[in-house]
Amino acid sequence: MPSEATSAPASPPPPPPNFWGDMPEEEYYTSQGLRNTKSYFETPNGKLFTQSFLPLDGEIKGTVYMSHGYGSDSSWMFQKICISFSTWGYAVFAADLLGHGRSDGIRCYMGDMEKVAATSLAFFKHVRFSDPYKNLPAFLFGESMGGLVTLLMYFQSEPDTWTGLIFTAPLFVIPEDMKPSKPHLFAYGLLFGLADTWAAMPDNKIVGKAIKDPVKLKIIASNPQRYTGKPRVGTMRELLRKTEYVQENFGRVTIPVFTAHGTADGVSCPTSSKLLYERASSTDKTLKIYEGMYHSLIQGEPDENVEIVLKDMREWIDERVKRYGSKTA
Repeated sequence: MPSEATSAPASPPPPPPNFWGDMPEEEYYTSQGLRNTKSYFETPNGKLFTQSFLPLDGEIKGTVYMSHGYGSDSSWMFQKICISFSTWGYAVFAADLLGHGRSDGIRCYMGDMEKVAATSLAFFKHVRFSDPYKNLPAFLFGESMGGLVTLLMYFQSEPDTWTGLIFTAPLFVIPEDMKPSKPHLFAYGLLFGLADTWAAMPDNKIVGKAIKDPVKLKIIASNPQRYTGKPRVGTMRELLRKTEYVQENFGRVTIPVFTAHGTADGVSCPTSSKLLYERASSTDKTLKIYEGMYHSLIQGEPDENVEIVLKDMREWIDERVKRYGSKTA
């Protein structure tokens, strides 16, 4: 009898082009009540990939300038935060940090975080002082390592540039089990900077420690722009140095600040938010600690937890807009 032909195993279907599935981008954004634009912004340090999220209807209450965390980008699921604020009536602007996503730079190399901050700040100030937005309240928003970059941007800004600061799980204090080995950093330092860009530091599997919802973990892990290599020597050295620096300078924060953290955060110590709250000189400051929540409060928690966090943020920013109103830049 003739043998039956054996068919090759079917290859898995390609992943959808966006975290929400196959719906075309413009159609999806319209369904959310907003318009999205993408562009590149030239700086002395290289090009930044930037995005805007603008409400389709209603008066714009203010502007929000968002920075993502380590290894991430302003697209994929980070934009869920951008979309939320836009649906509340805010014009939202985001940029891939230098060395991340579609921006220029060595992937996830953060050897000079002051430069990284200055590069994003150049774009944010360009928008903040433009005619459509210069008289509106303006807020800086930072998630995780983006919170550290955001605080550095604030320190680099002229007084009265920003109305307030918003942080979610900011990386101001590195957990002990995440800290880079000082002997390793010293040994690499003996190579006179040659090892600074090496992806040679231990990988602590950050994504698994950040996301509680298993379905969302799979989606986030499939981000085509996500950095999956080991941490670079210079990045870990700089994170250690700059977290210590901001801890010593929390008192320089004088504007309204909102900071949020989960008690089960395995990436950034809840002490980060607590210390900022305790030491900031601001007379208007808010600390939210969420019992049992992980690092990624908006992208990675079950929906019911996400709604709690977003409700608190919306109430806070809407109240600050009413309280401080528009200003002349």
